[in-house]
Formats: sequence, C-alpha cells, structure tokens
Amino acid sequence: MSIVHGGKIDGVVVGSDNCEKIIIDTDPGIDDSMAILMAFQSPGLDILGLTTIFGNVTTEDATQNALFLCEIAGRPDIPVAQGSPEPLKRGEPRVADFVHGSNGLGNISFPPPKSKKSDKSASEFLVDKVSEFPGEVSVLALGPLTNIALAIKRDSSFASKVKRIVVLGGAFFALGNVNPAAEANIYGDPEAADIVFTSGANIDVVGINITTQVKMTDKHLDELRKSKGRHAQIICDMCKFYRDWHVKSDGVYGIFLHDPVSFVALVRPDLFTFKKGVVRVETQGICEGHTLMDQGLKKWNSSNPWSGFSPVSIAWTVNVEEVLNYVSEILMKL
Repeated sequence: MSIVHGGKIDGVVVGSDNCEKIIIDTDPGIDDSMAILMAFQSPGLDILGLTTIFGNVTTEDATQNALFLCEIAGRPDIPVAQGSPEPLKRGEPRVADFVHGSNGLGNISFPPPKSKKSDKSASEFLVDKVSEFPGEVSVLALGPLTNIALAIKRDSSFASKVKRIVVLGGAFFALGNVNPAAEANIYGDPEAADIVFTSGANIDVVGINITTQVKMTDKHLDELRKSKGRHAQIICDMCKFYRDWHVKSDGVYGIFLHDPVSFVALVRPDLFTFKKGVVRVETQGICEGHTLMDQGLKKWNSSNPWSGFSPVSIAWTVNVEEVLNYVSEILMKL
C-alpha cells in the first residue's frame, strides 16, 4: 500500500484569507488546553464551537474548563456545548485525574468562568453546524468519540456532510497507554469509536504511536516559561503535574504532546504521512479498545469484520522536529 502525503488543509492554506471552519470535541485536560489555545492563536481557522466529553475529567468539568479556556483566550463568545456524561454502553466513565489532576488543569486553581454553556447538547450542536455548512466543517476530536457517534446516530447524513474528522486515538501496531492493547480515548468508549471509524466519514487518525514521538522536554518547558507568550506561564504551571506523571509512568522528563500533535495534523498535514485502511475496534475481552487496521496487504478469501467498510487515513510517520518547532512557536506567541 502506498503512503500518501498531506498538503493543504483540503485546499485551504493556513494563514491565508480563507478560513477553515472547525469544531473541537474535547476533554480538557492539560494537553487539550494547549491544543485549544493553539487553535485560538492560529490564523486561517474559524472556530465554530467546542463540544465537551469525559476522559481527562468528567464531562461537566470538561465544560467548565472549556469555558475558562475560551475566556482567557479572549473568546467568551465561542459556544461550548456539553456532551454525553458517559460512554454509549459502559456506564460510569473512566476519568484520568491521575494524569491531569482532579480539575484537569494540573490542580491549579482558576476562577470559575463567567460564561455559560450552550443550551444545545454536543451531538445536537455538531449536527446543526455540519448541516448549516455541509462539506465545510472539520472536527478535531481530542477525547473519546461518544459525541461524534451520537451525532452520526442523530443524523444519518452527518458522516457525508462533515468535511473531515481528525481523531486523536488508537495505538497502531504499538503498545497502548491504558494497557498493552488500548489507547485511552478509544478505550473510553470503544463502541463509539467503532461506529465512527466505520461511518464512511473522511477521517484522519493520529495514534499514540505518532504522538509519543513528539516530546516537550524539561528544556523546552523552561524555554516556554521564559518566553513572552501570553499564556506561557499558565501552561507551564499546569504542565508541572503532567510532567511529574510522565516521569513516574514513562520515565520521560518532559511531556508527550498528544493533543497539540493532533492539532498540527489538522493544520499542517504535510508534516505527516498517512496510510489508508479499514479500522475496527475491539469492544470486548482483554483487548477491548484495541484498534486494528487492515493494511490491504492480502486479498482475503472470504468476508470478515473489516469487509465492506470505507478506509480511513492513519498517520504513519511524523516529522518530529518540524512538528515540535511548530507547536513551540505557536505556544510562545500565546
């Protein structure tokens, strides 16, 4: 199977007068916060709204954090629509407070946001915006895919009308970060992930086999703290908890940039290569949450659970130095 290279954002050059309409589905979260603030700082993006989901925190806390991030970015006008409080079929959600702190922001105290969440649910907001601008809205999905799956269930045409969905999730031919089989976002709602990956939507997936290659070391964090970025101090304060967890969990003296790397895949796909293939998600047993891609290397003699579904694009390689430079440059301007 050939590797295909990215280029423009589906014809939109970042920094041009054209604007890419995006919705960020998120569970902020420290690295989510970094990606969201990067998005607000990036020219060429028209952020239609944020939708929230459980994962790094509860959905309710994710909503409060999203409202707070909009406010400190000077964009309290951005709608924040609260999503599902739990997975499609699994009851109580898994919350990674041990990674991001009890409030999702590294246990740093911030004043409560003044703005209020949207009256619409996340899935309703997603469907409405994609229907309002068919073929124009991209979704950056940074948490479990419950809201996206609910949007697909709500409107059968959603998958064909959304321009692109960039998913942070999965661990393709690599170890997971919840257990050896699964990555956290997919493990958080494997049924939802399987619905999304088999929906026929135009999907780019950035797995932790890619994001763990891009590390912001202690040296990079120190440079960020000393920069003139407007939010550099807040980001570095939040990152202390996140960094200490990386030392204990992975022996990494710094942080993995999961969500910022996925944001870069949205705006600079030329810094990645992709392979296409059908992806299915295991929903039971010891490998639940496992993402397995049919690379198309074999012609099967009979049908199997991968047969008949549209392929998605999987990030296969990453220009680590250029992505890290891109993230650092934006964060130091914040």
